[in-house]
Amino acid sequence: MMKSVKSVLAASVVLALSGCGSDSSSPETGTFTLGVSDSPALATNVTIGFDRVVLKGEQTFVYDVTEEGELKQVNLLEFQGQQVEQLVAGQEVPVGPYQMCIYMKNDVTGSANTSFVIAEEVTKGLVSTSQGSCGVADTDFDAENVKEEGRIFLNKKFDIAVGNNAFVAEFNLAKLQGPKGNKDYWTLKPTDVVTIENVSDVGAIKGNVTAELFADCEIEAGGADVNNRGAVYLFPAGASVAGDEGTVSMADFRTTDGYLDTESAPFTAARVDEEGNYEMGFVVAGNYSLGYTCVAQNDDPDMNDMAEEGGFFFFADAADVTVNLEEVTEVNFAVQ
Repeated sequence: MMKSVKSVLAASVVLALSGCGSDSSSPETGTFTLGVSDSPALATNVTIGFDRVVLKGEQTFVYDVTEEGELKQVNLLEFQGQQVEQLVAGQEVPVGPYQMCIYMKNDVTGSANTSFVIAEEVTKGLVSTSQGSCGVADTDFDAENVKEEGRIFLNKKFDIAVGNNAFVAEFNLAKLQGPKGNKDYWTLKPTDVVTIENVSDVGAIKGNVTAELFADCEIEAGGADVNNRGAVYLFPAGASVAGDEGTVSMADFRTTDGYLDTESAPFTAARVDEEGNYEMGFVVAGNYSLGYTCVAQNDDPDMNDMAEEGGFFFFADAADVTVNLEEVTEVNFAVQ
C-alpha cells in the first residue's frame, strides 16, 4: 500500500472571536451564536428541518429558529468543511456553563417539508432517536410511534464567557443509520453523530488525493467500480493503516463496544470530491493521524466491515498531523 505523509501548514482561517468588557454594576453577560456544519455522508442530500434551540443553565433560554413559522430546513451537505449555516445569532445570556438541545422535526415518510435524506436518488424520512423536554413541552407521538419532535441533546457542558461566543454543532453524517428492517427511514443518534465545538478552539484540515492513488486503491479493492467513494478519516495520533510497531490499527465506524485494544476508532470522516479534494472543518487543535479509503460506501456505522473480505479497508495514511488554532493544515495523499 502506498502511503503519503506530506503535511504542510496553509493559510490561516479567520475564526478569531472579539471580546468585550462589561459594566461591573450589572450582571456579566456574553453573546451566544450557533451554526451548523457537517462531515459528509455518502448521501446526496441530508436535510434537517430545525425548529428551536434551547440553552440550559441556571436559566433556560428558548430560541425559535423557524422562518415565518416554517421550519428552517438546512441541507447539511451544502455546509461542509468550514462552511456554516447560522441558527442563532448574537443572543445575550448570562455567563456560565450550559448544555444545549437542538430540536428538529422528525419524519418517517420522506416529506420535502420536514427532514429527509436522498441517497441513490431515493428520498426517505429522517428521525432523531432522542426525545425529551429539555425545559420545553414534549409533543405527541405520531402514528408510527415516533415523536414528531426530535431532540439533539448535546450533554457536554460548555461555557459562555464575557464577550462574543460562537459555537458550531458539527454533524458526522457518516454515522447516520440507513433504513433497516421495518424502519424505512434514516436514523440520527445524536450521541454518535453530533458534537459542539467553540470556534476559538479549532482549526481545519484540507488536502487532495491524486487520481493515481485512487486508481491504485481500486486495484486493491478488486477493480474499478462506479460505486466506489473516497473519504479521509480523522484518528488520534499514533494510528496507522497496518498498526505498525508502536501504533494501533485504523478502524472503521462501528458500535463503541466493537473495537479491540489494538484498534483506533475514528473521530470523523470527510468525503473526497470528484476533483480529489477534501476538507475537515472545526477540528480541535492537537495532533492526529489520517486514513484514506476509496471504498467509504462499504462502511456501515454499526458493523465491523473490516472483518468482511472485500469490504472496507484503509489504503493510505498520514501521521504526525498537527492542527493549530485558527489555521488550516494541508495534508495531501499521493503515490510515493
